[in-house]
Amino acid sequence: MAQVDQKALLEFVLRQGDNTLVLGHRVSEWCGHAPVLEEDIALANTALDLIGQTQMWLGLAAEIEGEGRTADDMAFLRDAWDFRNLLLVELPNGDFGRTILRQFLFDAFSAIYLPLLTKSADPRVAEIAAKATKEVAYHLERSAQTVVGLGDGSEESHARMQEALDYLWPYVGEMFASDGVDQAMAEAGIGPDPAGLRAEYDALIGRVLSEATLRIPEDSFAHKGGRNGYMHTEHLGHLLTQLQWLQRAYPGCEW
Repeated sequence: MAQVDQKALLEFVLRQGDNTLVLGHRVSEWCGHAPVLEEDIALANTALDLIGQTQMWLGLAAEIEGEGRTADDMAFLRDAWDFRNLLLVELPNGDFGRTILRQFLFDAFSAIYLPLLTKSADPRVAEIAAKATKEVAYHLERSAQTVVGLGDGSEESHARMQEALDYLWPYVGEMFASDGVDQAMAEAGIGPDPAGLRAEYDALIGRVLSEATLRIPEDSFAHKGGRNGYMHTEHLGHLLTQLQWLQRAYPGCEW
């Protein structure tokens, strides 16, 4: 493997782990609140998968950082400006339709991106991606089916899903906003440049959204700033007060 910029590698791994951590927490908020028991269990399982992926990604990030921190430290003892997650995943759940559509938009990207990471020149990245890819394949199948069922369902469910798509669409573009970290990882053979994945992504979600009778917004504006830490929404800070409060209130506590 070619010489790798360790700072860029750390940023790259944090992006993966922060995405799954924040989205995993968001999805877990449905536990006990989903519209039917089957959905409650399914969303809880999805959240557990995402948190399991987080454990691996943030554990690797802590090793790369080399300051003696653990995956738990990376999750519970960093401030909002240190997070590198997509803005999409930190948005509030909204109604059930918005949650499912957000999951689908993220799953579709992961289903394209993670298989490419299984070929990474970094063996640890490849190993984590290989495990996560199997879980994401199921996540995508389920979220896509639910999007179709709701989008092509009743007049009420269709309207809610279209409203969700209109709201979430401006956050999709950030997944493909390539920067120096992405370019460094591509040059080192560690990960693909996400800018080159947009056409495949659009084709994948286009098929599903067409079946769901949902109209993709024409506006190409994209919110940015989360994955490089320049700007997060106000929602991330509120999320972290819930996620981190126990470790902050009782530093070093153990179960």
